[in-house]
Amino acid sequence: MSTKDVLLVGLGAVGTIYAYILQSSKLARVTTVARSNYDIVNAKGINIRSKKYGTHESWKPYRLVSSVVEAADRPYSYVILTTKAIPEVIKTSRVLEPLLSSPYSERHPQPTYVLLQNGLGVERDLYHSVKALDQGEPKIISTVVWIGTNLVEKNVVEHTDFDHITIGMYRHGDHLTTTNSPEEDAILTDLGTMFKTGGSEVTIATEIQRKKFAKTFWNIAFSSFSTLTGSPPTAMFRPPPKEGQSYSPYVAPQTAPDIIPVLHAILQEMITLGRALGYPDNEEGLPSSLIDNTISRTAELHRNPAHTALPSMLLDAQNGLPIEVEVILGEVVRMAKDMGVDVPRIETLYALLAIIQNQTLGGLRQPKL
Repeated sequence: MSTKDVLLVGLGAVGTIYAYILQSSKLARVTTVARSNYDIVNAKGINIRSKKYGTHESWKPYRLVSSVVEAADRPYSYVILTTKAIPEVIKTSRVLEPLLSSPYSERHPQPTYVLLQNGLGVERDLYHSVKALDQGEPKIISTVVWIGTNLVEKNVVEHTDFDHITIGMYRHGDHLTTTNSPEEDAILTDLGTMFKTGGSEVTIATEIQRKKFAKTFWNIAFSSFSTLTGSPPTAMFRPPPKEGQSYSPYVAPQTAPDIIPVLHAILQEMITLGRALGYPDNEEGLPSSLIDNTISRTAELHRNPAHTALPSMLLDAQNGLPIEVEVILGEVVRMAKDMGVDVPRIETLYALLAIIQNQTLGGLRQPKL
């Protein structure tokens, strides 16, 4: 494979790890847009502390720039967006506007866009913007990313021993086709090889939307509960420390709330919506077992005293930053209304998180010190 030019937008925790993975593959020249942390990364690099990839002090990508405008000086095979999808603050088409307008759109062919973002419907705005350029059908890869990583300082990223990415082509208005065309397969194999060669675990999906819907299970339940209570999932599952141990939070024995039935009822609403969308009850679709598997696997992980990674929605709320409420809960509620499916528990979570978002955007919610 030849080395390709790749643009990665967003040098937070996820962006840093995947920029490192791509660059390590030696199959990509990675230009990275760092926005809020550009000055410190440009001066000192990023310190990566990964149980999987090791410790790397003052690491930098192939090229570091401060804006998409600065990056728009050459064609790219792939443009990877790792910023959070918060359309009520800024739409994807606005973030990538220099690539979607003249002179770039007239001088260079449109790249394949890759969205490493949580949520549903995150591709829609970008699809319409690329389509309007009249350069053929937009090529957009959507993803499901499972990774334990946090940005603990503006240039310090901690990463566990795990990262897995599922990639699949976005097909506008079609979530039921389950076969990749030869062209789609070639694009996905090319990108997947870059990630895999760099060290990540990769799965190529024949239909990505059901995979994203399944990932949303975790965020609907655990990101929501964590953000609303101000406590990570360890507060739901981890037993008190034994003699000689010291950690927090954990389930205090005074009350020990039984949260499992509540989580189960919330995720059953997701299963009901999935059936209405046409996802079958099997491993290739949306298995009913996903409810118990999501809960049990999360419980197992968060019982571990060594587990310290926090849900990104909780971190954002604590730091006074906007949260991904619309693309996760809001989109599910809107989909349910379109399909005539009742999701009262998810609507309640959405309404409560929307208050947090409103207060944050209005400048009335201060960061946790």
